[in-house]
Amino acid sequence: MKAIRLHRFGGPEELRLDDLPTPTPGEGEVRIRVHASGLNFTDLGQREGRMPGTPPLPFVPGLEAAGVVDSLGPGVQGLTKGTRVVAVLPNQGAFAGYAIAPTATVLALPDAVSFEQAVCLPAQAPTALLGLREGARLREGESIYIPSAAGGVGTFLVQLAKRMGASRVIGGASTEAKRDLVLRLGADAAVDTSHADWPARVREATGGLGADIVFVAGGGELPARSLQALSFRGRLVLFGAESMFDTQWSREQMTGVMAQNQSIVGFATFTLPFEQRQAALREALSLVERGQLQAVIGQTFPLEAVAQAHRAMAERSTTGKVVIRID
Repeated sequence: MKAIRLHRFGGPEELRLDDLPTPTPGEGEVRIRVHASGLNFTDLGQREGRMPGTPPLPFVPGLEAAGVVDSLGPGVQGLTKGTRVVAVLPNQGAFAGYAIAPTATVLALPDAVSFEQAVCLPAQAPTALLGLREGARLREGESIYIPSAAGGVGTFLVQLAKRMGASRVIGGASTEAKRDLVLRLGADAAVDTSHADWPARVREATGGLGADIVFVAGGGELPARSLQALSFRGRLVLFGAESMFDTQWSREQMTGVMAQNQSIVGFATFTLPFEQRQAALREALSLVERGQLQAVIGQTFPLEAVAQAHRAMAERSTTGKVVIRID
């Protein structure tokens, strides 16, 4: 089978298209004929060797796969050959013609949900849904600011925050096209994050108060600058791989956090109980099936262009989910 394999850490050029043996499912596993897989910022960090838990080299990356079950391992129950499914792959391997998944991580797809729509969900939708519930503890009537609102998680955060009763949803994006997308998804206002005064624009959009909740996925000075957009007693929610790197806080900023009775909350989906994550994925899948949640597919790339997809995501030129098509 054809597969993308990372032979050494480095740039996108280290991702190579190889011919590999088709894997065989073991006890309690199924083999999926992959039609679509999802690219995440975590994949970029793993490629560079910055992420803990990265498999030993060489390996086939890819955490999310959607396709058709084509082989069952011993002891598999509840799934049959030919079933359309979406799965999270704990051992990775989604950027390939076939992938192995434990049955516990596999969900059958409704006919109304395409492979491309389905692969948008496993990583991002539970992060958005549980991030609002568990991380932000969003209450009806609160305002929320979402930087990177046109991204994979951001597009879900905008829609779900409105469904959960947020009074005002403000999305941040760096281009007019991305801001238009954010507004189409239901945001009440969109802020241009390419201008340095974006915290002031968030406060302006909230009547000078600042947002009750600010979601931040990014390191460097972004989390600290986001405090300027936060209200009295507001919650700054840090999530995503990039938030772990080079985040800096000054004494003055920490003094302001205390004086304003603000909270800085860390949120990570992968450390939550597995069943909770799967329940959130089922909920999101049901919302997509009923047309109540839009899975935004920004760009699609063929398997042999995974390196190009990495470059596009690193350049922040993509919106929504980046999908790798393998059929």
